Amino acid sequence: MKPYSKDLRLKILAACDRGMPRREVSRVFGVSEPTIRRYLRLRRETGGVDPRPVPGPPARKSDALGAALPGQVSRNPDLTLEEHRELFYDEHGLAVSTATVSRVLKGLGLPLKKSHSRPQSATKKSAKAGMRG
Repeated sequence: MKPYSKDLRLKILAACDRGMPRREVSRVFGVSEPTIRRYLRLRRETGGVDPRPVPGPPARKSDALGAALPGQVSRNPDLTLEEHRELFYDEHGLAVSTATVSRVLKGLGLPLKKSHSRPQSATKKSAKAGMRG
């Protein structure tokens, strides 16, 4: 989950400074009361409210996958998630899970559904036509 913006944090603290009850601040800004307490403590201890950096190394696999998937999907639109995962490994040498492929596809707004490989059944069409009459 991404941290709240610095602008929102400053608005929350300004509302607290004006004397607005924390419960009201929580309701108005859609944050929890412990979050408000954390921002107040952070400002008291450090003088600022900047979000802490995300711990750990940067997500190099997701970044590489995000750069490669649009072209890969456009060249091979009907591959399954597992097939996209295998193709990414073959081309880039990075092993990723199918869940990661799914998350990156969703984040890029690329479709997860496959196109229909065969036309609809003729019996379905006639059944629908019979229902109307």
